[in-house]
Amino acid sequence: MTRVPEGLTFDVNLSILFTGLPLLERPAAAAKAGFDAVELWWPFGGPDPSGAELAALRQAVEDAGVRLVGLNFDAGDMAAGERGLLARPDGSARFQVNIDAAVRLAGELGCTVLNALYGNGPGTDRDLAVVNLRRAADAAAGIGATVVVEALNSHENPRYPITSSQAAFELIEQVDRANVAFLADLYHLHRMGEDVLALIDRHADRFGHVQIADDPGRGAPGSGRMPYGEIFARLAAAAGYRGHVGLEYRHEGPGAFDWRRA
Repeated sequence: MTRVPEGLTFDVNLSILFTGLPLLERPAAAAKAGFDAVELWWPFGGPDPSGAELAALRQAVEDAGVRLVGLNFDAGDMAAGERGLLARPDGSARFQVNIDAAVRLAGELGCTVLNALYGNGPGTDRDLAVVNLRRAADAAAGIGATVVVEALNSHENPRYPITSSQAAFELIEQVDRANVAFLADLYHLHRMGEDVLALIDRHADRFGHVQIADDPGRGAPGSGRMPYGEIFARLAAAAGYRGHVGLEYRHEGPGAFDWRRA
């Protein structure tokens, strides 16, 4: 079991947990499991879903009594290995179409964190990524939301260029928007050899969102070797971060959240 200190609030990523259920049943399942907040990868097949699709998801979240606290912009076909559109010349137009739809849905559900994945190389364009991030940030500012930039590990995402906190920080600084921040996915960072405890201590004030899974295996906290007792203690004590911690791990069968009952 992993001790969870007071002061941390968790949300469930419905794109990786409760996947045995249809999407519209997952918010209620999260509520039944004791959560009042959820997050999602972009859950539609295209960048600009129909009003009926948006309304159905909105209704499912509202009926469950949970809050949407994180939403990805359209990142392409994630199941096929795509990891974002920001920097891809062949995906930029799709991303720009998606900005309005994603910001509108987030605004309607009170979601204030929007994740923009960079996109796989080769052929990614840094200047294009900056332009698209600025457009997304300016739109998100209208609903009081932050756009976050995520680093992924290269073991599972060998063509993704942003693979460290430093690379993400450099991109964020280049974008130069007050509402662009870092998505600290501690699983990906740990897989890349980063000292996640030191990262929390030094840079928690730059975090726009936090996601967790254990390494190795991408399972629940306590299933791998990451020091989650200390990680949680550092996050709870960090002066700069008071957002949710997103549960973005893989689990099959019962007991997905038993680690919280320590």
